[in-house]
Amino acid sequence: MNDPVQPYGAPGTHVARGGKALYGAPLGILMLEARFARVYGEMGHARTWPFPVIYRIVRGASPDRVVCDGARGLLDDFTAAARDLVDLGADAITTNCGFLSIYQAELAQAVSVPVATSSMMQVPWVQATLPPGKRPGIVTINSAGLTPAHLNGINVPLDTPVAGTEDGTEFFRTIIKAEKQDLDLALACADVVAAARRLVREHPDVGAIVLECTNMSPYSAAVQAATGLPVYDIYSMVTWFHAGLRPRNFAAGG
Repeated sequence: MNDPVQPYGAPGTHVARGGKALYGAPLGILMLEARFARVYGEMGHARTWPFPVIYRIVRGASPDRVVCDGARGLLDDFTAAARDLVDLGADAITTNCGFLSIYQAELAQAVSVPVATSSMMQVPWVQATLPPGKRPGIVTINSAGLTPAHLNGINVPLDTPVAGTEDGTEFFRTIIKAEKQDLDLALACADVVAAARRLVREHPDVGAIVLECTNMSPYSAAVQAATGLPVYDIYSMVTWFHAGLRPRNFAAGG
């Protein structure tokens, strides 16, 4: 009969390995510094994720500075924050802005764990799933700021069709321009859906949509319903990314 005061068996049979500051949250998320509402379903709302994550805010990295100014002068800050997340216990790093694809190579070199900076990394994967004559398109928060450097950083073809929300009434001005902190969800959704419809209308060969902005994932279902196309976002990418960190253990029966 097992000894009830020895639930872990004999000494030495179950050893907890040390070396980290935090445990049980293998994914680290680099966050921009902002105060707009974080909506359930997007990256900055912790309940979005079906697994624990570690957040690290990069001070001074405002959405406007990252999206409209190419994250100029912020590489060292993001590198230091990524290293800090790894030191805390993260086994992989991602970010809450697709425009940080411009730093994919540098961040991957700076840490000893996998790095996935942008949901747009899914574009080549999605292309492989589509029939001949079809290609993915990108809906971004700011088409004017999405440069060849952002696409080259993650091996996205430069001729990939793109549509942005910068001319909308709510999404861009709240999240990027910080004109207010509250977010009208109906108006924000309408801005994203309008950009997706314009993308498909102007590029009939688009066979799937990738949402660049990590704040767009709450509206993915609405985009899919409006366009009839498969939609991929930061949620689809990060859940895939995490699956490699913690594969399901079928041998354990669950």
